[in-house]
Amino acid sequence: MHYDTLIIGGGASGLMCAATAGQRGRRVLVLDSSNKVGKKILMSGGGRCNFTNLHVDARKHFLSENPHFCISALKRYTAWDFIALVEKHGIVYEERKHGQLFCVHSAKDILAMLLAECTAVGVEIRTQCSVDKIKWSDGAFTLSTNLGSFTAASLVVATGALSIPSMGATGFGYDVARQFGHAVLPTRAGLVPFTFSDGFKTLSEQLSGLAVDAALSSSIASFKEAVLFTHRGLSGPAALQTSNYWDLGEPLALDLLPDVPDAAFEAWLLAQKLSSPKLLLRTLMAEKLPKSLVLELQALFWQEHAETPLAQIPDAALQFVARNLKAWALKPSGTEGYRTAEVTLGGVDTAQVSSKTMESTLQKGLYFVGEVLDVSGHLGGFNFQWAWASGVAAGQVA
Repeated sequence: MHYDTLIIGGGASGLMCAATAGQRGRRVLVLDSSNKVGKKILMSGGGRCNFTNLHVDARKHFLSENPHFCISALKRYTAWDFIALVEKHGIVYEERKHGQLFCVHSAKDILAMLLAECTAVGVEIRTQCSVDKIKWSDGAFTLSTNLGSFTAASLVVATGALSIPSMGATGFGYDVARQFGHAVLPTRAGLVPFTFSDGFKTLSEQLSGLAVDAALSSSIASFKEAVLFTHRGLSGPAALQTSNYWDLGEPLALDLLPDVPDAAFEAWLLAQKLSSPKLLLRTLMAEKLPKSLVLELQALFWQEHAETPLAQIPDAALQFVARNLKAWALKPSGTEGYRTAEVTLGGVDTAQVSSKTMESTLQKGLYFVGEVLDVSGHLGGFNFQWAWASGVAAGQVA
């Protein structure tokens, strides 16, 4: 069967691209290997879909070997454009911290909106479709699939990447890119929890479920937000964000009191010796941190002074405690990997893709959108905004 535009992948970028292309009168077919489209949309944001962010900054919130690549698409299709679409469909949403926008009711609202937009312009969608072979000849792509053969002058790769394989994620998009001569940059899991194999693993197991506001830092980036202790290690927004800027073997620093300057905290501790001489250090610290965490910190950093009144603890010991609570040195053994990663870092090299149209510079009619490209956003709705923007960019021409 012949179409104008074939799209492999029924996720956020694929459906957005399909609706946009359909609005131009193109005959569009979306092929998805899963039993239903938009699975990652439905699970995102705890089922509420953090669909965009009010403060999208292409230079600040995205990672890529070519940091300028995403600027054009994000500038031409903004968060406000998508918000207008959401409001057109009467979807109730709310703003949470850091400009994050979520559905009030359900992520199903966003998927229903995209499907309605596709239906309105005659987009066809076929699920449980596996593509076996792609061939280019006589100005058209021919896809051999388990559902038959399809041809079109334009082919859009919107397959996503490797994160969360239980949702059907595969490296198929990378295979297509390589088939047509594209370079694929090394990939790794991003926005993913840290795991530990040393003594910290036991500590994190005991504190599993506890979240604290803290600052977590790698050698090149620091994020101040909630850190969640898990039975494997560390998760929560600060940990997920930091994972994008961390290399295996590199230590991390955890600041448990990020709102207090280092020198000020040390001075405050020493001052307590005079103002509260009979107080135990764990009692004092329980005013600032959860008691269960304080008991673990005591075992690590001042066990020999556990029952010693503050007045009798040497200044050097208090300074040691201050340093460790402000820069607790941690060394992850790894991350949870693609199984729980929200994004895949790396991917199709953007050097061989047009930043304006998402079209391959090596193969006419071939487009790449969304996560399959070497563009990854921070946590907070930025990856969805990239999906919308790149999908629209390709849909306007594909």
